[in-house]
Amino acid sequence: MGEKIIGFHAIEEGLKRAASGSVLYLVRGMGSNTQTLERQAQLSGKVIVKKIAKVEMDRMVDQADHRGAVLDLMVPVKGAGARIPAMSVKEFCAGLKEDDSALVLVLDEITDPQNLGAILRSADQFSVSLVIIPERRSAQANTTVVKVSSGAAHYVPLATVTNMNREIEFLKKEGFWVYGASMNGQAVYKTVFPKRTVLVMGNEGKGIGQLTQKLCDHMVTIPMTGHIDSLNVSVATGILLYEVRRQQATK
Repeated sequence: MGEKIIGFHAIEEGLKRAASGSVLYLVRGMGSNTQTLERQAQLSGKVIVKKIAKVEMDRMVDQADHRGAVLDLMVPVKGAGARIPAMSVKEFCAGLKEDDSALVLVLDEITDPQNLGAILRSADQFSVSLVIIPERRSAQANTTVVKVSSGAAHYVPLATVTNMNREIEFLKKEGFWVYGASMNGQAVYKTVFPKRTVLVMGNEGKGIGQLTQKLCDHMVTIPMTGHIDSLNVSVATGILLYEVRRQQATK
């Protein structure tokens, strides 16, 4: 088996990019709930449809909430684009032209797969150029993340790195300015973001690590007037990405 995807919207996106030999598994007797997916798979001419018992599907995805459908992408690791697009930071920078603008999102130990999935969905909507996550102490782009992102994870270039701070230093040498999200930062609407921006979002509980924070050129915050002292990291990321892209669109 290859990469397995669950979740109606994530499967729909996966079917658009699935390579020949992929398999759409459907639970027998689900009726109209899965007919749309079945038709899409048949129209692709590449995806085999197999109907199995619910107990088989439960075992296939380790009791995850599959809702009667699993897409198995039979794609080699370095194969077609059905998998989450991966690249190194150096490869990304090498592909930039001198006057290209770019927005890189660094996630410093985001541990909740639900948050990572929601962030990748926002990253797709706001055309983030690259998302960087650490190899350790971080949620990874697994089945849950793809489902929560509604398939958007398949469109966002992702770099999984062993030393995040070293990659940030490299980006700075390539002309990027680094902005970290912090409760004590400057109001985001007062901040002017340059053509090449790195946005760093911290862990759900402790925020950005001290060493990473020292690498940031500026700290920014979202002014709030509510009774709760902070936003969920995925919500805050979406707001900050919007503001960066809004400014870059006017330059």
